[in-house]
Amino acid sequence: MPDDWNRALAVVAHPDDLEYGAASAIARWTRAGKAVSYLIVTDGEAGIDGIAPAEAAALRREEQRASAAIVGVEDLTFLHHRDGVVEYGLGLRRDIARHVRRTRPDILVTATPALTYGPRILNQADHRAVGIAVLDAARDAANRWIFPELLDEGLEPWAGTTDVYVMGSDEPGYGVDVTDSLAIGVASLRAHGTYLDGLGRDFDPEEFLRGFTAHAGAVLGVTHAVAFGRIRLQGV
Repeated sequence: MPDDWNRALAVVAHPDDLEYGAASAIARWTRAGKAVSYLIVTDGEAGIDGIAPAEAAALRREEQRASAAIVGVEDLTFLHHRDGVVEYGLGLRRDIARHVRRTRPDILVTATPALTYGPRILNQADHRAVGIAVLDAARDAANRWIFPELLDEGLEPWAGTTDVYVMGSDEPGYGVDVTDSLAIGVASLRAHGTYLDGLGRDFDPEEFLRGFTAHAGAVLGVTHAVAFGRIRLQGV
């Protein structure tokens, strides 16, 4: 994956979405001096069966803050859209475009908007809605006549985002060597302890991430790697 960029904005639907691999790459980037911001669309309040949403939201926000800090991310924003029923539409596009203009990233990172991923596993509806909205918002952010109300907030158009890197892509094409930052990624996933405990099954973050990154690592010729697809923002 090219490293000729300085700022990234990672936009995902839920707390913990970035920690299943991408956080190890983000740890490598921040250690290299790159600035990475997180935009989390929901509070993940519907994600723990045994904890009511109002309580779960606060817990998951706190776990995400701790997880982000572990990989060197300080700029973290929650949009507070309702977990599980995120709707693709103008409101979501505007919210994401606002943060693209605020952070002025060179690249964006998000999860695949495809219907399925991996071995034909159904992708969550929130992931699909957010993934498409990220792609559209990247272009919206560059056009002053789309969401002109953002100009009233002092947010000028930003056309400097060149690429969106997609987690879980069926056609990855790009990889990041995370051999030296995998342990940090594991720690960032462990920070979501309440959520992981609520899964109701045994789950070892280190075992999962080592296995998950080994395949991409073999393709890249390293021990551990994280794979991304790339979508070019032509015409931005």
